[in-house]
Amino acid sequence: MTQRISPSQKRQALRAGLASGRLQRLPGAFSPLVARAVADRGFEGVYVSGAALAADLALPDIGLTTLTEVAGRGGQIARATDLPTLIDADTGFGEAANVARTITALEDAGLAGCHLEDQVNPKRCGHLDGKEVVPAAVMLQRVRAAVQARTDPDFVICARTDARAVEGLDAAVDRAKAYVDAGADMVFPEALRTEAEFAAFREAVDVPLLANMTEFGTSPALTARQLEDLGYNLVIWPVSSLRAAMGAVENLFDTLEAEGTQASHVDAMQTRARLYELVDYASYAAFDQQLFDFKIPGRDA
Repeated sequence: MTQRISPSQKRQALRAGLASGRLQRLPGAFSPLVARAVADRGFEGVYVSGAALAADLALPDIGLTTLTEVAGRGGQIARATDLPTLIDADTGFGEAANVARTITALEDAGLAGCHLEDQVNPKRCGHLDGKEVVPAAVMLQRVRAAVQARTDPDFVICARTDARAVEGLDAAVDRAKAYVDAGADMVFPEALRTEAEFAAFREAVDVPLLANMTEFGTSPALTARQLEDLGYNLVIWPVSSLRAAMGAVENLFDTLEAEGTQASHVDAMQTRARLYELVDYASYAAFDQQLFDFKIPGRDA
């Protein structure tokens, strides 16, 4: 079992990454094991998507998950690696007082930061039609409550605005600036529609910016290099790992139903050896031997 760095150190690492001038790449992880795979590939952090967490519970992304579920799963994922983990906190799970409690719970769970959005509650996926946003004043209360509630000043508060699809780009920029004035450390402009809009947002807002490169959405699929050249600080691929995994799972079940055996899929599967490597079997075995490297004498000894 390898030595883990503290949540505080992870938060400091996220802060340093955002200030480094290099794009921080945070693939989405829907389980601790997936987070281990993220860390093994050399990415800068891990992202926990509210949509992926809901989907893993067989629920739609419409605000049905609870703070307890999100903080619990987020904490499990955050503890799996030495990377900072950023989590989706939806609308904060209620009014301003609930937002404050949300921050406390996420800090206690070991997360490095979260983003809060300005949708009405219950919310919906940021790339679906029919979204509604709260008045800017309501979101300002959420941001201020979050900033006031955190006990570690390095815990990153990111404000997400969904206003582009509802009120237009200029209104989204205005909201972002107000959220920064209220104390947000980073801004997440959701569902921008062109590379030019990403550039315009970067030109208008001075704090670190997060780019969402989800599949099947309204934003163009920009590469990490393009986003870094645009001046973005962090990119997420929120549901990609879940979609890839579920695609493989459904293909496997189709084969089992048709052929009665998984034999044709074995070559595409993760091997037992690789699984044991990701879960760090060897260090657990060594730890166990250190504890129990003795013999218990018999009754008559």
